[in-house]
This record gives sequence, structure tokens and C-alpha cells, in this order.
Amino acid sequence: MNCRLCGSTNLASVVDLGATPPCELFLSAEAVDAPEMTYPLHLRLCVDCLLAQLPPLITPEETFTEYAYFSSFSDSWVRHAKDFVDAQVARTDPKFVVEVASNDGYLLQHVVGHGIRCLGVEPSVNVGEAAREKGVPTLTAFLSPETGQAVRDEHGPADLVVANNVYAHIPDVVGFTQGLRALVADDGWVSIEVQHLLTLIELNQYDTIYHEHFQYYTVASAKRALASGGLSLVDVELVPTHGGSIRLLAQPTENAGEPTQRVLDVLAREKAAGLHELAGYTEFAERVAKVRRDLLRFLVDAAEQGRTVVGYGAPGKGNTLLNHCGIRSDLLRYTVDRNPYKHGRFTPGTRIPILPPEQIAADKPDYVLVLPWNLRAELTAQLSYVGEWGGKLVFPIPHLEIVEAKS
Repeated sequence: MNCRLCGSTNLASVVDLGATPPCELFLSAEAVDAPEMTYPLHLRLCVDCLLAQLPPLITPEETFTEYAYFSSFSDSWVRHAKDFVDAQVARTDPKFVVEVASNDGYLLQHVVGHGIRCLGVEPSVNVGEAAREKGVPTLTAFLSPETGQAVRDEHGPADLVVANNVYAHIPDVVGFTQGLRALVADDGWVSIEVQHLLTLIELNQYDTIYHEHFQYYTVASAKRALASGGLSLVDVELVPTHGGSIRLLAQPTENAGEPTQRVLDVLAREKAAGLHELAGYTEFAERVAKVRRDLLRFLVDAAEQGRTVVGYGAPGKGNTLLNHCGIRSDLLRYTVDRNPYKHGRFTPGTRIPILPPEQIAADKPDYVLVLPWNLRAELTAQLSYVGEWGGKLVFPIPHLEIVEAKS
């Protein structure tokens, strides 16, 4: 395996999660009895450039041509997008905004609301169609240098290019970054949100490791990745989404200013945590093993006591957790999800049924295992009714926590 950013062969193991199926390939009822492909899930670190990465065992086309994730089903994520758009409109007064991996228009609908010209570049046919139904112009395509240049030629350069939760999803880091540079005006801005490897390591967020996430960034490695495509990091913000993310604000290198103090401060935090060298990653695998042992111990004890446990949510991260722990429907009877696309389907690998959320109130289980733990505040409020029959909520990450559901 060669590092996809610098080409080095000097890669060290961070954590090996075994072999799992792709986390968003939910099974139809007809597919439950059919064979299922699994792929190694082994995170490694390039010791030379510090990019944490998985080998590219699946292609983006396999995952994103038809995609099960619709951003708008998270109310807090839509609010986050609106706040971002409002702030960027006030800060940069853009005349043309492009979002890469624009999903179902969750963000650009707010740009449309401001009366600003925009375009989404979204590879998934089904979610892109949902965006167009909201009035968000959307091109069905993967971003490459050629796609970026074609959009620029047809629509002009973008004053603001947004790439939220996609910079980890592309195996060709350099080509994708060159595509961002092709899209953005010479004096424009690129805003990227991606999970911060610092919080992933510190808070045991190993379930966010899955095959469609090809790499995991510190600010140090993100700076190198941006530079590979002609962009320079100017500012960074720490944002709470996905358990802890970084918002990278970059400009074309020829017009970029010096990095702000916030960039220097986050780099210093990463260095203090040991993440600018291999030593900072060596204990992560043992902490991951403890999360697994604690969750399994709870589920087995609940089963032996005759208590019922069901899940809430069917996110990609949940499928990493379920597969790594070997959890099946004898320990987790079913899970529910707000996304109708997933209803009647089964989780990949573990084959746990996915039902509508109303099933929880009908069955009144003793425990609800919250799989999208990153939405804890939002889901604690949504699931407050579980307390009406004395049910409790279970959060597996960063460590096992069982809390009262307050109705």
C-alpha cells in the first residue's frame, strides 16, 4: 500500500477492525439470504505526511451512484447548514456558490433563499433528484479536474465553493483538490468540513471509520492535501458536527494570506496530543477494544435478564460498530430510522431489520441503543417519550453510557 497523498510506503497500523461490507449498502429483503462482499477495514497512518487512510478497496461509483443517506433527515444538520450559509453570505457576499457533494439540497436551498445563483455537483442520482425538486440546480457528476473546469467554463468561477463531509470520501485526494481549485475564482474561497482526527482519536470515535471514508485528517495533513491541488489553508474553525469536525477555509495559493492564529493554535493542540508523530496513535486500538467489550457485555447481560434492546438510527457509523462487535438481532431486535428509503431493509453484514421510528412506541423496549451518537442532544429530545414506560437510552461512544429518558 502506498500513501495516496505523498506516495510513501512507510505506513503504520492504527487499528484493524476486521472485514465488513460497505456501510451504506443496506440489504433488501430479497438479498438477505444472498452472499455479501466484505472488505478489510484497517486504518493506517503515513508516517511521512501523517495522512491516516484506508486502502481504496471500493470505488466511489459503487457507493454514491445510488446513496441511502439524505442529509435533510437530520434537523440539526439542516440548521447547521443554514447558519453557515447566513454567515458566509454576510462575510463574503458571494454572487455564485458551488457545493460539491450537495446531497439533497440541504445547504444550497438556503443559498437559493438568499437569491444567490448556485449549483450543486452531486454524484448520487436519487439524492440529486431530491435537490432538484427543492429548486436547487444540480449537476449529476463526480468532481475531477475536468469536471471542475467544465463547470467553470459554463457557469463562471465560483466565489465560494463548499465541500462538506466529502473530503474524506474521495480516493484521489490530489485530483479532487485540483477540481476544487478549478471551480473557485482566483480571489474566492473554498470551505471544507471534515471530521477532525484529533477528536476521533481522543473520543474513541472508531465507528466513523468505514470504507467510503478513505482518509482522516488532522489540520497538519489537511494543509498538505490542499497544497497538492494549489490551495492554501488560511483559517480553521472547530465545529461540533459529527462528534468534532474542522472547517477548513482555503484560497488559491497565489492569492492566499498568511494562516490565522486559529490555524496555529489547532496545530499546536494536535502536536501536544502526539498526532504529528506515530506515538500519538499507538494506544487507540486498545481503547477501541474496550468499547467493544463494554457494549457486548451490556447487550449480553440485558438478553440474559430478559430485557429488550432496540436501536435508533441506521447510520453508516452504526454499521461499523455493529459489524465490529458482531451484534445480531438476538442482541439488538431491530433498529429504526426516519429515512423511508431504509424501511424494510436490513443492516449490511449484521442483517438487523430497519423499521419506522413509530415501532419503538408500539413495543416499549427497555433500552434504546442510539447509533448516531453524534446527534445526542437532538435525539435525546426526540426520544424523551421512551421515559414514559421507564425505558432508558444507551450511548456506546466515547464510552458506554446508560441514561434516563426524560419524558
